[in-house]
Amino acid sequence: MAGVESFDRNVNQYEQWFIDHPFAYLSEVRAVRELLPKGSGIEIGVGTGRFAAPLGITRGIEPSRAMAGLAQRKGIEVLSGVAEKLPFADNEFDFALMVTTVCFLDDMDLAFREARRVLKPGGSLVIGFVDRESPLGREYEKRKDKSAFYKDATFYAAAGIVDHLTKAGFGNFSFCQTLFTPLDEMKEVDPVREGHGQGSFVVVKGIKEMRN
Repeated sequence: MAGVESFDRNVNQYEQWFIDHPFAYLSEVRAVRELLPKGSGIEIGVGTGRFAAPLGITRGIEPSRAMAGLAQRKGIEVLSGVAEKLPFADNEFDFALMVTTVCFLDDMDLAFREARRVLKPGGSLVIGFVDRESPLGREYEKRKDKSAFYKDATFYAAAGIVDHLTKAGFGNFSFCQTLFTPLDEMKEVDPVREGHGQGSFVVVKGIKEMRN
């Protein structure tokens, strides 16, 4: 996973972003919750547990030891590992979640195939990400070389994510979006709306399709 050392060194800076942008954070959590199914789930790239904890996800995988330590303090069982090689059995979970993890993957196709492998038939992969074509995505892309985290990131548009999901064996996609307001102008939690193309933070859910 790209940038693991940066997350280990700058975990406090990572946490500070959520403190400094509470309305953006809560907007993102609401958007993920909108498409997150019930059942047994895992967060891939659980980080410090900022999403798993409020969403009731109790298991995660994370390559950064410093980030995992904070997630464990929130009661999350965290295993060390990467998305491209998940330490779980086939057909184990009802859903898998990735939030901003896609932009740090070494091999997106392999990671999505691994997520599909550990999902039960009809299980869901839910992905939250900053849309490359949104105002925030363009700003992050422009300033990525100055960021402790995003200098190693690759940003994607919604259509690109869907192409990779389809290739990995997912279908029946659902979308929602939020962060319509610039981060430094937010005075309240932004709404969550269906679709994508307007909000800077997009959530897509794909269903594991059965293959012949």
